[in-house]
Amino acid sequence: QVQLVESGGGLVQAGGSLRLSCAASGDTGSSTYTMGWFRQAPGKEREFVAIISWIEGTIIYADSVKGRFTASRDTAKNTVYLQMNKLNAEDTAVYYCGAKRPTLLLPTTTAEYDFWGQGTQVTVST
Repeated sequence: QVQLVESGGGLVQAGGSLRLSCAASGDTGSSTYTMGWFRQAPGKEREFVAIISWIEGTIIYADSVKGRFTASRDTAKNTVYLQMNKLNAEDTAVYYCGAKRPTLLLPTTTAEYDFWGQGTQVTVST
């Protein structure tokens, strides 16, 4: 079992920045899990934002956040981050991190993940 705890959400003005964190605990092998950042806006399905493979340097982004968001992981701390810059109203959502047991794939759908955090709210005001 892996427990995931997101933090760092909040209210920010359009054009501003936030940094989300997701701390993993439990399975000592979780540093080899693929981690995903997803978000869910009201009335919409959960969508992928960024995927961080356990293979160093392998990160992919959704087109909607490319060039604005940067995902990273600190293996020693078992924590992944999502730096979000140039936020706009369309980024308003609950942000979740997910963990998938070791894989060579880069899963972009929620069904592929084994564990989820409780989410953190990001609200961008205009």
